[in-house]
Amino acid sequence: MLQSVNGAPQTVSEGVGRKQYLAAFRWMLLARALDDKFASLYRGGAIQGGVFLGRGQEALSVALGVALRKGDIFAPLIRDMGGRVAFGETALDAARTFLGSSLGPMRGRDGNIHRGRPTTGLLAMISHLGAMISMVNGALMAKRMKRETGFVGATCLGEGGTSTGAFHEGLNQAAVERLPLVLVVANNHYAYSTPNERQFACQRLEDKAIGYGVSVSSVDGTDPAACLATVGRAVELARAGHGPQMVVASLLRLCGHGEHDDANYVAPHLKTSNCGRDCVKVAEQQILGNDWLKPSEVLSLRAEVQAMVDTAVAQAQREAAPDPYQEDWSALCTRSLVESRTNV
Repeated sequence: MLQSVNGAPQTVSEGVGRKQYLAAFRWMLLARALDDKFASLYRGGAIQGGVFLGRGQEALSVALGVALRKGDIFAPLIRDMGGRVAFGETALDAARTFLGSSLGPMRGRDGNIHRGRPTTGLLAMISHLGAMISMVNGALMAKRMKRETGFVGATCLGEGGTSTGAFHEGLNQAAVERLPLVLVVANNHYAYSTPNERQFACQRLEDKAIGYGVSVSSVDGTDPAACLATVGRAVELARAGHGPQMVVASLLRLCGHGEHDDANYVAPHLKTSNCGRDCVKVAEQQILGNDWLKPSEVLSLRAEVQAMVDTAVAQAQREAAPDPYQEDWSALCTRSLVESRTNV
């Protein structure tokens, strides 16, 4: 008999089909495998800079990535490995950036979280929380001025980021201009180590959207089927011209703020609550509960994804970092560093 994960539903009841769910599960596994590999490399001294994991957030992030399509704009944050790969980032692009390869999307010249391919709609993130809302707004307004139609732009934020001025300015602008923006807020209950009660006084994060006239929905961020359905609806509404949409998901960061942080400040009762469930385990349980895969097939899928990650990392490790004496350190848009050269 299947054992539920802290009371998680054993079967999918959100009207999400088998094909969509299994595709999302594969992206979740890939994101988890990449994060685990980079954490291991970081602890072994092979990665410079910080490593920030999306462990526990894969279902929410992947749900956004799969809901987007070619021509859309996506501005992921540090815990959005799932959304990145679902939107089209390859394991090799990720590995090259973390390991400083000169063949990576940022040519080894930027921090490992500041990566993207703007020509495909994947924006490189800015570390200042809330700033990506304005970036996406600008990209959406540019598309509108060019008379493009049928597009959306999406970005993500933690609940702590909703306390920044950039969040309020960006959300207000999106609402006034009725931009097709989708903002996904992962409420992991801690802004680094600051608990929610020290972050905001409103009863619910959703109230912040309502105050600006933005439509908002809530979802259990540990339930992959619920995330696929709720985030998918938000993207559809934005695409259909109903203005900006915000989704607030309750979940828990199943790791520290970064690999340098042991997260000893997290209240024990949260770890055993519903929001402390591991969405990857919930997904596997739901897949088996629906008889969509056999246990042996799940193991094979995990092995396939792990082999993909190992191959990408091995290739990136063989590639050279940029030579400071030979590299042209000018911007990516200049002739010698046009982005097409990075598609190696």
